[in-house]
Amino acid sequence: MKVALVHDWLTGMRGGERCLEVFCELFPDADLYTLLHIPGTVSPRIDSMSIHTSFLQRLPGIRKHYRYYLPLMPWAISSFNLKGYDLVLSSSHCVAKGVRVSGGTRHICYCFTPMRYLWDQFEIYFSGEGRRIQAFFMRLFRPLLKNWDIRSNRGVDQFIAISRHIQQRIKKQYNRESTVVTPPVDTTFFKPVNVRREEYFLLVGALSPYKRTDLAVEAFNKLGYPLKIIGAGPEFASLRRKASSNVEFLGWISDEEVCSHYARCRALVFPGEEDFGIVPLEAQAMGCPVIALGRGGALETVIPDHGSWKPQTGIPEYLTKNPTGLFFYSPETDELCRAIENFKIIESKFDPVVIRNHAMKFDRDHFKYRIQMYIQEYLKKSHAEKI
Repeated sequence: MKVALVHDWLTGMRGGERCLEVFCELFPDADLYTLLHIPGTVSPRIDSMSIHTSFLQRLPGIRKHYRYYLPLMPWAISSFNLKGYDLVLSSSHCVAKGVRVSGGTRHICYCFTPMRYLWDQFEIYFSGEGRRIQAFFMRLFRPLLKNWDIRSNRGVDQFIAISRHIQQRIKKQYNRESTVVTPPVDTTFFKPVNVRREEYFLLVGALSPYKRTDLAVEAFNKLGYPLKIIGAGPEFASLRRKASSNVEFLGWISDEEVCSHYARCRALVFPGEEDFGIVPLEAQAMGCPVIALGRGGALETVIPDHGSWKPQTGIPEYLTKNPTGLFFYSPETDELCRAIENFKIIESKFDPVVIRNHAMKFDRDHFKYRIQMYIQEYLKKSHAEKI
């Protein structure tokens, strides 16, 4: 079977690339198509694939400013020639799902989200003084991009959603059904170590607007407790100017160093509404409790303390006898402050073994098996329908 993998861009190892890495293991002889590839920024497994890039690869400033080329991305993804493939497996949060396939090719899309900067988070991405020019041009192109995003989903035979949250968004934006297969966490790498937890809290993630790192900075400025922030992104400079001396920015560091901080921090702070969120599962795999906004993907990965349980989380009450974290439900500084203070009171309730066991349900091998079985069953059914 001739297989093509399609991914938006290869510029770093985030949650989407962890999923792609598994797809590369399942189909090591596949061709990998992507808008942009910066060698050395992804894992050796991905870098070793036969990688084909678009014309965007040759444009000036593309490596640092590829997001500015968003209006060209639908054209770029459509330029790939995918004739002759039996299966196309796209992993998409932007335009990868819009790749063109020939009539006899089956296209399965593993969807991280419909483009959030077109639909529900446009103002978050393009608000602020530093983004006025971007916002102006994006408002011009937004209707065209929305129209393309809706039309291009028709070339997908089957959608796989990363969470129930995204399953609902796929239904809302595209009017398409999907199957949920949650992303993996590498529980063999992220595992408990015998070290003493320290006094600081931890935040890990790209410093982008929707991550709401600003909320954490404001809360810890107010409380005065130590917070370490791992990550980089467009908000790095402004957040650093805003932060008090108790907030430390570590930038991007190695996975081994991240692992060390998961093991030593008091708790992980997760203040944004995520599509799913691998970071809370990495922390939980190491027995670390999570303080999270009770929206989006966190509702599916964190078991909240009974005191913060609400019916809309969809988590049965009995499960909260073994909590893995604590929720706050409104993205406001005072609400996060209250959650942090509440955590300090009930901190002893969180059992590292229970937290670790919960994360094991999202193990990498489990994800690999589910994806493999889904593809096999779909192709078998598709073949039978042809006969």
